[in-house]
This record gives sequence, C-alpha cells and structure tokens, in this order.
Amino acid sequence: MIQDTVTQARSTRRGAKVLGAVAAGALVLAGCAPSDSGDDSTGGASGAGTSGGGGNATLTVWSWRVEDKAAYEKIFAAYEKKHPGVKIDFKAFKATEYNKILATGLAGANGPDVPQVRSYGQLQTTVASGSLVPLDGKVDVSSWDKNVVASARGKSDGKLYAVPFARQTVQMFYNKQLFEKNNLQPPKTWADFMKANETLSKAKVTPIAVGAKDDWTLPIVHEVLAAPRFGGKAFAGAVTSGKTSFTDPAWVDSVKIVGDLKKYMPKNVTGVAATDAQTLFSSGQAAMIPGGSYDLSVLQKPDPSLQIGAFEVPPPPGSTGGPTTPGWADGNFGVSKKSTHQAQATELVKWMSTPEFGQMVADEIKQISAVPGVTYSDPLLKQMSDSYSQHGSPYLLLTDFRYGAPSGTDLLGKGLQQLLLGQKDAAAVSQDLDKGVKTWFKPSGS
Repeated sequence: MIQDTVTQARSTRRGAKVLGAVAAGALVLAGCAPSDSGDDSTGGASGAGTSGGGGNATLTVWSWRVEDKAAYEKIFAAYEKKHPGVKIDFKAFKATEYNKILATGLAGANGPDVPQVRSYGQLQTTVASGSLVPLDGKVDVSSWDKNVVASARGKSDGKLYAVPFARQTVQMFYNKQLFEKNNLQPPKTWADFMKANETLSKAKVTPIAVGAKDDWTLPIVHEVLAAPRFGGKAFAGAVTSGKTSFTDPAWVDSVKIVGDLKKYMPKNVTGVAATDAQTLFSSGQAAMIPGGSYDLSVLQKPDPSLQIGAFEVPPPPGSTGGPTTPGWADGNFGVSKKSTHQAQATELVKWMSTPEFGQMVADEIKQISAVPGVTYSDPLLKQMSDSYSQHGSPYLLLTDFRYGAPSGTDLLGKGLQQLLLGQKDAAAVSQDLDKGVKTWFKPSGS
C-alpha cells in the first residue's frame, strides 16, 4: 500500500486520479501502509542520465518501500558482485508522495532506470503514458500465477510491462499467548470462531483489532472475515463475467457479517486508526487482527517475544465452500523508456524474475515472493504462502475493480465505515458499490 499496506498497511488505495502520468494514491495497499519518512531526495536520480560505456552502468532503482532500503541494498550488492561494471543506486521515497514523484521522474530526464510501479488498475496510467518498455519475449513468467502476472500487464494491450516482486495474502493473525491463556485454539468452524470472540470479550480482551478510521483497511477486513460467504474465487469469476453483481444475496450477506462482528471490535472503531489497531494487538490488548502478510514484520517489531499465529477464518453460515486465503501482487519493477542503459536495466529486471532474487525477497525483505518455488524459513510466511497455493482467491476489489473511478476498494471502504456507523445497511452498501463500479466496469462476457 499491500496497497491498497497491506499498510500499512502497505499498498495504495487510490488509483483513480491522475497525477501527471501516474495515478495518485495516498496509501499503499495492497499493499502496504505508507511510511512516515523516505529518502530526502525529491527527484534527480542519477540513472537516466548516468553515462557508461562498454557495459558499465549505474542503474537507479526507485521504490516506495523506505522500510526495505537496507534489505534492497544487500540484495543489489549480490547482483553487483556477479555483474562487474554495474552499480545500482537504490532510492526510496515516502509512499504517500511516491506516485507524484515517479510521474515527474518518468516524464523528465533524471528519473529512474528501473522504477517500482504499482499493480493492476494503478499501473495503467503509467502504461498509457508510454513510460515503460514492454518486456514480452525478454522475461519469461509463463509458469507464474496468472493472478500475479495480471498485475503487471497493460489492460488494453495485454503486454507485460513489469515483473511482480511480491505476493500478499490476507488472513487473521492471533496472539498465541492470549489464546493459550484463555484455553483457545485457532477455530476450525464458525461456531468455534464466535465462541472465541465471546470468551475473549468476557476476559476483557478486545477480540478483533480493527482500525476503521482508515477506510482502505475495511475491504481487507471484509475479505478476511467473509470471503467464503460471498464465494471467493467462484464469485470473482461470476461477477467479472457479468453473471452476477454486487447486489447478489451472498455478497450482501458477507458485508452484513462485518457489521454483525462490530461488537467484538474496539469501541468507537471508526475512530481507531490502523496503526492504533496494530498497537492494540502488539501490546496484548487485542487477541486477533485481520491483516496482510506485509503486516507480519510490523506486528513483530514492538515485541519480538510476541508469539504470532495465523489462521483462515472458517466459513460463515451459508458459505458454499471452505476457507480461503485472498491474495494479490503488491507491486512490480519495470524499465524506463528514458533510461540510457535499457539493456542493463532489462537484465536487472530479468534477474528479478529468477529464484535467486525471489529467495532474497523472502529472506531479506520477509515477504512472500512472486517467483514460484521459493522456500521460506519463517514458518508464518511459509504457512501463508502454502495457504494461498492450496486454496487462494483473488482480493477481488483490488485485482479487478481498480481500473476505473470510483474504485471498488474506495467504494466498499467508505460503505463499510457507514455500516459500522449505523448510517447504511449491508444492502445499501452493496448497492452503492455495484452502482459505482458499473459507471466504468465492463464485464468480460459483454
């Protein structure tokens, strides 16, 4: 934002407004939540203007991942060691300012050789600006998860414009010590889940930490709590093909579930920020928190002794399938058309599609790599990756409903806030979502 952060929260939630050639977004979701600080630079990267002959080059890589700067420098040092003559200058910027900085950089002469770019709908204005080199025939991602690769393709031409760097999943994190103290186990059924909420409430522990003040988090909360109720992957196929809509009773009921569980969330939940919810969990005041794989290091940092587990919320009543792990690609790396070192930049991005780079993303950045076949030393990362591989589903409103304005995540985020405030019911929230996306969305079957 992960960000739509995700974030953190970590991935942007706003991809509709155009700033120069790139959509402006205040948050990374989808990733990942915005960072508070970044590199002091506000432009003028050396890559596009740095000369070098005979294979020598200084490549500038731009990113919004300030928190990963040290990890990326370690990763690129390994690349430099195997590619004599190539130097990589990694620059990280504040996530909330990155889209505008990148748009300016790609349009000028001092931008990055290799920009980190957004995914799915938020990539499209960058593609439309003609700022990126198509990578078809240069990078092979034919064996990758199609949902992940879709994040790096142009919507209108289907060309590959970048290489995904990480996958994100969403699930329920839980405090193992609090569960053990209250004689609880990760729930296997919805009845188990509701019993855990009641037990924790009676023990004066907030069951589910939610930061509803930041509305971009609420579609994630909805996915974690209710994806099986609306149908996960099956519903995604039906709604994108036009066979159903967001007024489908299964979808409406899934939205209602979020409201029904409000009593287990912090008091005045719409006034609680996402960072406050994380603090409640990390400090042991809340037992569970719906979040993304990108949240793991954030949750662990305040108290390294905190024992964190994760589980898929069991299917609510009325669900037609089993539990699911929603996921998406968090962002991508591309090659700037203005780079004076396109061959070297393309070689670097091609390397980013290899197991070597993917393994370093897992080991150094502590995220789920987009590259197939990567192994995970962190048991939670491995669990989340395995869960997605076994029964993953797309984070629907991010993967398919961010290609226009108003975006699906914006509409549902604001709608769920209104639901939690008692201003609208689930049917009205769903109707607003359906009406809003239909102003621009065209089903694949039409």
